[in-house]
Amino acid sequence: MDGTLTETNELIFATFNYVAEKHLNKRITPAEITAMFGPTEEVAIERFVGSERYPAAIADFFDFYKSNLRSMAKLHPGMDEVLRFLKERKLLLAVFTGKGSHSTDITLQELGIRQYFDMIVTGQDVVNHKPSSEGIRKVMDRFNLPPGEVLMIGDAVADVKAAHEAGIPIAAVVWDSYAKEKVMSMETDYLFHDVKELHQWLRQVLGEN
Repeated sequence: MDGTLTETNELIFATFNYVAEKHLNKRITPAEITAMFGPTEEVAIERFVGSERYPAAIADFFDFYKSNLRSMAKLHPGMDEVLRFLKERKLLLAVFTGKGSHSTDITLQELGIRQYFDMIVTGQDVVNHKPSSEGIRKVMDRFNLPPGEVLMIGDAVADVKAAHEAGIPIAAVVWDSYAKEKVMSMETDYLFHDVKELHQWLRQVLGEN
């Protein structure tokens, strides 16, 4: 979701720093924040501030995140058209994100794209987080999909690794990837530099051009 569908890095960094300043009187760098990615925000914040500060810190986290989402985050331009195009052609769409269910729901609802997705898999729905393929396999099992009928679209190293582990093709997108160079150096099936390029390719694949 983050970096692929949505432009949320600024919001995520600001939210973590709001909590860091309020509860630990410090600021942290984007690199330090991305190093926490993997488990959900709930797990990351508890590890960061400690169990005693956790209840107040996580409440502040979600309050800041929701209050500032519309001013600090948005869909990548053209993504709404891509999602609408795919749903009009009856394709199944699922989100597999490391975010927790609460922040995922806030993001999808506030940006108006929840209705496009047939299944949501968050970091709270899996035992093993990315780069494990557990979330991908949950989607495949739910809809009884063979690997040849599934495509993973993601912007992170963990997305590429998860797709490889699941045995499905990966379309890497690097229009907002915080690990762009690493992703581009990996073995991927497809690589897209902007949403328009992805949309044009999808139209070709589905025989629309």
